[in-house]
Amino acid sequence: MNKQTRFTAHGVKLALMAMAIAATGNTMAANNATATANSTVVAPIAVSKAVDLSFGSIAGGASAGTVTLTPGGTRTVGGGTVAAGGTPAAAQFDVTGAGNLTYAIDMTGTASTLTSGSDSMAFAPISDTSASAKTSGTVTTGTLSNGAQSIYVGGILTVGANQNAGTYSGNIVVAVNYN
Repeated sequence: MNKQTRFTAHGVKLALMAMAIAATGNTMAANNATATANSTVVAPIAVSKAVDLSFGSIAGGASAGTVTLTPGGTRTVGGGTVAAGGTPAAAQFDVTGAGNLTYAIDMTGTASTLTSGSDSMAFAPISDTSASAKTSGTVTTGTLSNGAQSIYVGGILTVGANQNAGTYSGNIVVAVNYN
């Protein structure tokens, strides 16, 4: 063996040892971290009817008119329509759920007419999360306060000239979902 062959063989052994040490060092230098996955399940949101909407008793006249009932239950009549007693009341829906979460309010399933047999009157809801004096529009969001809130629904009823007598009805549908 000459000197160059011995050095090369010795160099290969040293190189292999250095690679082994380096590989071991990398393995020992590896690091990791752990994250925890969690979720909180809250009480489901629910809505229930507490009070039905009533425009009270009205009488149609020779000309068309309207009856407006605020979410606070105040009734006004206009045009040829006359208030004829009864006890007007806004509908009330009670919403329950978790803590102080916000939620969406959807009334798209609400009837646009009240009917009595083949007769009808146009109906437009008015809603709020307080028993307010609001006379138009519908509320689309709410915030639970300690897990509860109420939605109040009044509306505008369009009474035709010489509207036929009868008991007119339609459904008010309120759906709620957490935001």
